[in-house]
Amino acid sequence: MRLLLLGVLGCSLVLSVRAFYSASDDVVELSSSNFNKEVLQSDSLWLIEFYAPWCGHCQHLTPDWKKAATALKGIVKVGAVDADQHKSLGGQYGVNGFPTIKIFGANKNKPEDYQGARSSQAIVDGAMNLLRTLVKDRMSGKSGSSGSSGSKQQNGGGSKKDVVELTDDNFDKMVLEGDGVWLVEFFAPWCGHCKSLEPEWAAAASAVNEQTKGKVRLGAMDATVHQAVSGRYGIRGFPTIKIFRKGEEPEDYQGGRTRGDIIQKALDMFSDHAAPPELLEILNKDILTKTCEDSQLCVIGFLPHILDTGAAGRNDYLKVMMQMAEKYKKKTWGWLWLEAGAQMELEASLGIGGFGYPAMAAINSRKMKFALLRGSFSETGIHEFLRELSVGRGSTSTLGGGALPKIHTVEPWDGKDGQLPVEEDYDFSDVDLDDTLDKIEL
Repeated sequence: MRLLLLGVLGCSLVLSVRAFYSASDDVVELSSSNFNKEVLQSDSLWLIEFYAPWCGHCQHLTPDWKKAATALKGIVKVGAVDADQHKSLGGQYGVNGFPTIKIFGANKNKPEDYQGARSSQAIVDGAMNLLRTLVKDRMSGKSGSSGSSGSKQQNGGGSKKDVVELTDDNFDKMVLEGDGVWLVEFFAPWCGHCKSLEPEWAAAASAVNEQTKGKVRLGAMDATVHQAVSGRYGIRGFPTIKIFRKGEEPEDYQGGRTRGDIIQKALDMFSDHAAPPELLEILNKDILTKTCEDSQLCVIGFLPHILDTGAAGRNDYLKVMMQMAEKYKKKTWGWLWLEAGAQMELEASLGIGGFGYPAMAAINSRKMKFALLRGSFSETGIHEFLRELSVGRGSTSTLGGGALPKIHTVEPWDGKDGQLPVEEDYDFSDVDLDDTLDKIEL
């Protein structure tokens, strides 16, 4: 009996930890099953928190989030997603740390990050400012419209233009001979399940095309018309989804059929076959700015002077960084390196120098936040550092000056050992040393 009570108590404790919000709260609990209808097909302005039950910062935010939701009730929608449970939703919107707050405004396909303070008053003030902007845009005739009223959207989804229409004539050239990865839906016009899938497929196609830069494509084929290809692959039921990779046998898609599930599968396939990001030396401002602005995080290694390590030592450090870039390539982070002392303003803004070299910093240029590697510059040390950051546990600071510092243009490393400065040779043949010594004695 005691064990039973302890088991019940244990379950209730687990539930109490996971249940941040209840039906009595004004926060709308969102999931993969209701997100499309509640948010994407809505004309309302939404503030949505993506959280994890184990996240201390999330637990700290909860009372303020509830209070803000109550204050905004009937004015602005306030929701929450357990991204630990609904990973496809978090992955769809690039959520890597917790809590992450997203604003779903006029264009539901392109939510923005909430950058304000996280007190209930700041959240309410930020929401009202967003609402005023939304209303003003509508009054002026701007149509970034959300929901089904958007001219470029369908049922809150993406545009059908991003779904490639495949036929018996173009299938082999586009899919089998192309370099990308394809998800192909074989459908029948009379199929009810196909009609239900259509807006999810369209929305996923738009997101996947943008996020993979066209490396993963979504296509659709009317199997009742184009029977040569559909017969080749034994299509009998509708909709049937198959995955095609160049040079490989097609495989059946086994995942879920919401846009989030489809996007997550596509991104997984993209990252599995993508080359690791390039490790670039910071030679000028453009390299740093573009890499950091195009990535959620840019990871920068500050390597010792070439005279301290030689080419072999430096290559060892670069090899560690490239291995970690491969390990974390699904994150699509930027990877950079530079020689210690080459960019003193950058080192000063990050507080580099007190820890010795090699050192490492990870910068979020959108929030102007950074974190420093405190452990060893090794696979184990860097992995632990980046893993903590990716789940929102790392310690961060504000970038000095609130902006990326001045970057000097430098010459690239030539891959060779360093050379000591050449000392000038002095010719003393015409100097009378005896006469000089006599003068010194006098």
